Amino acid sequence: MTIDIQHVHHDTEHDEHQYLSLIRRVLDTGDVRPDRTGTGTLSLFAPPSLRFSLANSTLPLLTTKRTFTRGIIEELLWFIHGSTDSTHLSKKGVKIWDGNGSRAFLDGRGLAHRREGDLGPVYGFQWRHFGAEYVDCNADYTGQGVDQLRECIRKIKEDPTDRRIILSAWNPKDIPQMALPPCHMICQFYVHLPPPSSPTSKPKLSCLMYQRSADLGLGIPFNIASYALLTHMIAHVTGTEAHELVIQLGDAHVYRDHVDALEEQLARAPRQFPTLRWARGGIDDIEEFVYSDFVVDGYEPHPPIAMKMSV
Repeated sequence: MTIDIQHVHHDTEHDEHQYLSLIRRVLDTGDVRPDRTGTGTLSLFAPPSLRFSLANSTLPLLTTKRTFTRGIIEELLWFIHGSTDSTHLSKKGVKIWDGNGSRAFLDGRGLAHRREGDLGPVYGFQWRHFGAEYVDCNADYTGQGVDQLRECIRKIKEDPTDRRIILSAWNPKDIPQMALPPCHMICQFYVHLPPPSSPTSKPKLSCLMYQRSADLGLGIPFNIASYALLTHMIAHVTGTEAHELVIQLGDAHVYRDHVDALEEQLARAPRQFPTLRWARGGIDDIEEFVYSDFVVDGYEPHPPIAMKMSV
């Protein structure tokens, strides 16, 4: 199925068409480029942003192939708790960081002094302890650095029109110590205040995320779902309603060995997005969420499509 990106009406059509249109465009017009992993890519720079409605508890889990929902939730909880140890995820059967935490990969990055699974000051560390000195993944960083996540939540509650409600994982000083520099680098939250005519309605919460490097086949389905979940979680603990997720990509690419799989995916029609609800009430601290709190209703995707991860 070929979708002309110029003729997709995002307000009336399924939000997933934006993602499929972008893949079609990259396959048809992308620059052929070498890349760090040696696989080779087709790439576009700064395509139009992707916008996903989060209204009415919508969760934009892609439906044209099954996404690993449990893995997405467990990884997000791992970020929120500031963990940088990939073995915590691996023990739960979530192996997405195993390649980047392997002995060979760490040695290749000049991080031979780190034990296997110690990824360095990656996402969770920057979200919760930005500016602290990283020792290893077992150290206690309580009270060290800037807790950006808590600060975002505080501002949404206390100063909702602040233009600095920002969460950044990009810390140039720490990049040499990271197994992998952050791909999803920064996000900004925006609170839509209710009009004076309806003072009882809840404020709405939107998130804009910038991603410097976007693996469209494997990574982006994860990233869309992860930041949608994060926005829903923050909305829940701040008494707002999740409204919209906007994602702006820098280098949007398809790995050469994903082309056939993506052609198969493009032939499928999107189905209705599922909704998210909480299994228990009374959660007012973002660190209180556990995996069993997330209930995804109505997710009926097409079957999975295998794609190899390039490390």
